[in-house]
Amino acid sequence: MNVNYPITWTVVLDVQRRDLVGWLLLGLGGLTMTWLVVRSGAPLGTASAPFLGRYRLALGPATLLAPAIAAGVLTAAARGWFERARWWLVLLAGYAAMLGWAIALALVDGPDGLSRALLADDSHLTDVADVGRDALGYLATFTDRAAEHSDATRGHPPGPVLALWAAHRIGLADPLALGVLVTAVGALTVPLVLTTVRGVCGEPAARRYLPVLALAPYAVWLAVSMDAVVAALGAGMVAAGVRASAPGRTGWSAGLWATGSGILLGLAAMFSYAAPWLGLSVVCLYFVRRRPFLNAATGLGALLPVLAADLAGFGWVDGLLGAHADYATRIGPYRSHLWWSALSLVALLLAAGPPLVASLRKLRNTPGWPFLVGAGAAVVFSLVAGFARGGVEHAWLAFFPWLTVAAVAPEQQDGPLPHTPVALVAVGAATAVVIEAVLATLW
Repeated sequence: MNVNYPITWTVVLDVQRRDLVGWLLLGLGGLTMTWLVVRSGAPLGTASAPFLGRYRLALGPATLLAPAIAAGVLTAAARGWFERARWWLVLLAGYAAMLGWAIALALVDGPDGLSRALLADDSHLTDVADVGRDALGYLATFTDRAAEHSDATRGHPPGPVLALWAAHRIGLADPLALGVLVTAVGALTVPLVLTTVRGVCGEPAARRYLPVLALAPYAVWLAVSMDAVVAALGAGMVAAGVRASAPGRTGWSAGLWATGSGILLGLAAMFSYAAPWLGLSVVCLYFVRRRPFLNAATGLGALLPVLAADLAGFGWVDGLLGAHADYATRIGPYRSHLWWSALSLVALLLAAGPPLVASLRKLRNTPGWPFLVGAGAAVVFSLVAGFARGGVEHAWLAFFPWLTVAAVAPEQQDGPLPHTPVALVAVGAATAVVIEAVLATLW
């Protein structure tokens, strides 16, 4: 694939200035509002709004690692390497870039940056001992014993605890190794999303989307949250749905891919109660491609893990209702719904970076709009239902990659693709470095 331009910073800034200025103004406005809310003494339940954690300043030699990786990815993008390389190399480079980026950000705090979240008193890891040698027994009593679980486990289905338990059973008990493993699984989101974008928006758009994904600010939380696993499962679900509905794919092949998409959605639902919202993306895609009957296969596949858990004694709906009741009594009274709805949007703006503004502005110009619908619906539901009261920076990890898809969409429908948004990505990467330097993140 030939590239007939060189990209200069002057040209890039001229094309992307509007989105960059818009993001900066919104970001400054959001941070100003956050400062005023904190100063007013509103019930937020954290000293580090709009995120959860605590503020401190961490600078050292390791702080230079993340900017070095960002500079390498940006240089490759500016020189058009991602547009010329073989596709499999692009996927491999995207995975390696995200993995290196997330680990480099975490290492600002040294090796503890990859393990501290797992070792926290309220993390999923503290519940692994309760599983013992009886995973089925743990499933059967999970909802009834919710009050005995850690804070992290109370708000999730049993998937994260059982995944960590399985890792222990095969000898992966070291917290640092587990942190690297979780990050490695979460980084799979990049090649999966790129494959999906290629199948719907075309290969040139996917190649130009790589830097947006690989240097996303939300990588700060990818290395410290089990929700990174949800992001990978969700991305795999959408990718399988795209393969199922691909032009020319019919019969058993389409049905099996659609069923596989559903199974991945069901598995994601065992890790997060919000994950099923991503299924809306596949539903929209099937209808756009005039393959609505594939919804039956995907729906059936999604039920398989849920029904299997139900047979083992864990009712997914009961778990959801229990988590909601626990949240309403344990957290709700101490975190203002009104203020956190606004603060969560600020967190979203910072975690997704400047490409979010470009994506929302060009939503109608991309064939990938079904992806934004699914992720956007999940965000809106969380806000309206009152679930977004801190922690969306990790709870929404599965949705962030899809919200910026239109950043590489044309300015007008059916128009030429824009250049890789190098300036937007660079400012987003700088944002991630600053966040990591000043914020000690939680699970």
